[in-house]
Amino acid sequence: MENSDIIDFLALEKELKIAVEADKKYQRENDAKFRAIRQKVASYEEFRDIVLASHLKPLEKRDTTAAPRKQPWNSVAAGYKEQKGASADIDPPLQSDFQPTTALEFSRDWRRFGGSSNEKYGLLVRLGGDTLQGIFSVEVESGLLGEFLVILSQCMSPGDEAVVMGLLEGLSKTRRFSLSVSLLSQAEQKACEGLFHRLWDALGRPSTAPQNPQRIYSEDPGLSEAGETRCAENTLEDKTDVAGKLKCLMAKYGLCESA
Repeated sequence: MENSDIIDFLALEKELKIAVEADKKYQRENDAKFRAIRQKVASYEEFRDIVLASHLKPLEKRDTTAAPRKQPWNSVAAGYKEQKGASADIDPPLQSDFQPTTALEFSRDWRRFGGSSNEKYGLLVRLGGDTLQGIFSVEVESGLLGEFLVILSQCMSPGDEAVVMGLLEGLSKTRRFSLSVSLLSQAEQKACEGLFHRLWDALGRPSTAPQNPQRIYSEDPGLSEAGETRCAENTLEDKTDVAGKLKCLMAKYGLCESA
């Protein structure tokens, strides 16, 4: 039997466990979101707390006995504190090691990374919009979309506009995206508006065409003039295409054109 025909059952079992856990987490948080909407919570923070506490179970009568309780009230929070205390044993992932393939892996490594906004911006740019779309194929985890928008708004550099638009487009193609947008906090909405303002401003900049474009075509003045005209027409078409994409993205992110 060739090596290619050998089935790695351990790897399959690991992938199955990850998939099952991710599905349980999605169903649990999804139910919590609808429950919070039905309760008409007063703020996004209250909504987020309900979603983050969706793994907790209500107390039963036998749990209120006087016997000493050894089980922590919030095992997830306790485990997180233990991980922080054991940071000497578990080093945060390096940028080169940040290669998640699932939403569960992304969330775990993103929280452990703990880098600056610029470093996190570099991680997002390196992954790209298509990769993020694949990672968050089910949905973007609660709170992450707003964090992404804040980071992109703060750290986008001149010349990164195309990459940032790719990231925004990839995220907008994930499932339940409109719900994620509706749950953005006011600060995250402001960051989103500011980001699109910067993208529009970048679109209005003069193109960085060569100072002597006639040299590209010919030394003949007539041909050079025609070449400049074709270059200007192509630039206009490119800007029109980008402007159309920006308008579509703004609609998906809940912004009107005048924003």
